[in-house]
Amino acid sequence: MLSRFLKNLSILKKFLFINFVVFLVIGILTIFYLNSIKPTIIKGKTSNHISVLNNTIENINRLNIKFNEYEIKKFLFSTRFLFQNLDRVQIFDNKFKLIGDTDTLDLDPRAFSQKLEVIEMQDLNADQIEKKKEKNDVTSNKISFIDLDLKNYSNSNNFGNPYSFTEESYDQFLLITIKNVFIDSKNVGYLAIIENANDVKVAIAERKNFIIRTAIFVVIVILIFSFVLNRYFLKPIRNLVAYTKIIKDKSDEKTNIENIKKRNDELGVLSNSLDEMTNQLNKRIATAENYSTDLLHEIRNPLASLKSASDIISETENKELRSKLVGIVSHDVERIERLITDYSQMLKDEAAISSERMKKINLNHIAKSVVDDFNSIYESKRSISIKLKIEDNKDFKILGIENRIEQIIANLLENSISFSENNQEIIVEISKKQNNQLSLVVIDEGIGFSEKNTNKIFNRFYSNRPEKFGEHSGLGLNIVKNLVDLHNGEIIATNNANKGAKVEIILPAI
Repeated sequence: MLSRFLKNLSILKKFLFINFVVFLVIGILTIFYLNSIKPTIIKGKTSNHISVLNNTIENINRLNIKFNEYEIKKFLFSTRFLFQNLDRVQIFDNKFKLIGDTDTLDLDPRAFSQKLEVIEMQDLNADQIEKKKEKNDVTSNKISFIDLDLKNYSNSNNFGNPYSFTEESYDQFLLITIKNVFIDSKNVGYLAIIENANDVKVAIAERKNFIIRTAIFVVIVILIFSFVLNRYFLKPIRNLVAYTKIIKDKSDEKTNIENIKKRNDELGVLSNSLDEMTNQLNKRIATAENYSTDLLHEIRNPLASLKSASDIISETENKELRSKLVGIVSHDVERIERLITDYSQMLKDEAAISSERMKKINLNHIAKSVVDDFNSIYESKRSISIKLKIEDNKDFKILGIENRIEQIIANLLENSISFSENNQEIIVEISKKQNNQLSLVVIDEGIGFSEKNTNKIFNRFYSNRPEKFGEHSGLGLNIVKNLVDLHNGEIIATNNANKGAKVEIILPAI
């Protein structure tokens, strides 16, 4: 259930929830810790009380001290060193009557300090005197309470063992430990130690204040970190998510990721990659849509011709006309087949190109290989000769895809051959141009271009060749143009001054 709950939360809410849970657990543990401080400190003080009580009772038994005021006062005076670190020790008989009190010893230094305080009070105002009297009377005000507890102690299960308890009065925190005294197996009285344990309160208060300050600091740090997390990380991510959603839904809603793209961190890299990928996808989608539109347009005419021919064939009995119509149908079918085949191959090439990587290649070697292959075919078939001319026989290298450069040269040669008569010559020249560029030129002796605007020849499905040179889909030069663009190059088509056509490809050299 918890995992399902967290799954539906945003990153910021998950972060805050986890911190809340951790803070809550730490808070609970802190409460247990604070509750354990007081008993731990009191236990240490109680152990000292018990030790003093046991030593005192042992001395009373050893000295055979009788439980009356005279004997007890004499005993307290003689053993006062036992109680130097204690605020007050009281001794009661078995009737709960106070018969000894360290505060009443004439030679107790505290007695002198109390007398001095009386003298000092003469110089204080009424309010200060009252406050000082209240402070000095704190311990004496506990006698009745001890008396009451002695009665409860004598009737409790703790009788015979030390019994400790605390009491707060005014601004004093008192720790009291009592134990009965056995002499000859007979309970003769009670000993009580009263100690000011304000240090316990101070220790607890200090720890509480420290924990509270720490908690406030941690909360502030968490809030600041949450703000930074939301402002500089989560908000950009939400913008990227919104950006992808808009693209997915093809919405007209605008979102700005330019600020994210300017970042130098991983989010900046991600946003740039995402934007670049989106642009590439949009281009491919637009290209595919254009291809589909063009293909539909090209197929429409032969389909109309097929329909007309098929309708006439079904209605006529003229053998000569039927034979002619069958030829038209066969021709249109071949044309549609050629269009679909070339179009399918073009789409495959587009998909393959996207996954290929460019590398350093030798343009001379590629051109020589393609020229040799074409010469082996067309020299014997049509007596067409292809000559390769390389400036100063230098090695010209480019950054590209080897099989795509081969495809460029092959398509240009096929186009030149298709417009050439038998026994003609085609020249392929490679040279160095200015601005660190290479030029690859294919020159033929054909009929040249009839178009004034030669850029039209690179359009998809464009074909304006005479019938004697056969029919083509009009995709060959368009594919060449796309491949040249892929290599950051330029393609230029012109007519020669005398005869034929000239197609130049300009590529960046390395």
